[in-house]
Amino acid sequence: MRPTIRDVAREAGVSLATVDRVLNHRTGVRAATIRRVEDAVSRLGFVRDTAAANLSRRRDYRFVFLIPEGSNSFMRELEAQVVAMGARLRAARVAVEVIAIPPFDGDALAAALDRIDPREVSGIALVATEAPSVRDALVRLAGFGIPVVTLVSDAPLFPRSRYIGIDNVAAGRTAASLLGRFLGPREGRIALVAGSMLLRDHMERRMGFEQVMRAEYPRLTPLPVVEGRDDAETTRHALATLLAAEPGVIGLYNIGAGNRGVIEILRAAPPASRPVAVVHELTPHTRAALREGLAHAIIHQDAGHEARSALRVLRACADGAPVLEARERIRVEIYLRDNLP
Repeated sequence: MRPTIRDVAREAGVSLATVDRVLNHRTGVRAATIRRVEDAVSRLGFVRDTAAANLSRRRDYRFVFLIPEGSNSFMRELEAQVVAMGARLRAARVAVEVIAIPPFDGDALAAALDRIDPREVSGIALVATEAPSVRDALVRLAGFGIPVVTLVSDAPLFPRSRYIGIDNVAAGRTAASLLGRFLGPREGRIALVAGSMLLRDHMERRMGFEQVMRAEYPRLTPLPVVEGRDDAETTRHALATLLAAEPGVIGLYNIGAGNRGVIEILRAAPPASRPVAVVHELTPHTRAALREGLAHAIIHQDAGHEARSALRVLRACADGAPVLEARERIRVEIYLRDNLP
């Protein structure tokens, strides 16, 4: 049976009211008494039920998510998951708001952050852009003690409580290992497509990719990255231009989104000269491409897990509660045609 607040009070030799004051970090309790309560909590293994405590105090939360707008399928899935979680949490007095931001626009993201009244928000989650204006906006919010988590793409030098997303260096290394194995003894060039190298997640994936290529597959040469702004048509045009100039491309790594443009190019290519492709995120388009043999592997991160994790972490930060690290770790997932869910 789980220990209760009454058990803690009995173990520490204090009143229920004193335990409540210590757990809620209120003043008016002597240091020696605080130590007695904390020691009792530790001995008993007491874990506070913050949801029940918040309901009893009628505490309300308001969390704001800033997510890039546009045709990026993964971002639309992330947004849908956040909205769905918000609907489920209304009964627990949690309000979740999503604000759409133009992609790759640091000033627009900073302006949206500046419009948030820190007195009316419990925490913020954002897909980070490392622009000075974003840093300044986060510094302002940090001054008010507002917890901030970064999603998908981190900004570790900016004020933030935690990053929630995959290890993007590991994702890039995984893509390189997959392509190296798929291509076997062949020699040739590898096309790299990104949304924008101004994004840390795309930059880290490229770094991890090239680390493995140089160390383990020197016969394969990564070409300079072409940027598609995570837009299908822009990506299609950029990749078509690259392949016309580099007819010896035998492999392709799409670091970001814009997968529909990549798939159009692969479908139009003669099968004998079609590059072996590794792409990111399991979407209806990449799933179909994998089944069709146009893509050979998909590296994925679970948008639902990220949405749930962001809300759990923000609530924990708002409550001053611990975070269960193992539960919040977002894993790099690999899908082949044989293990599609």
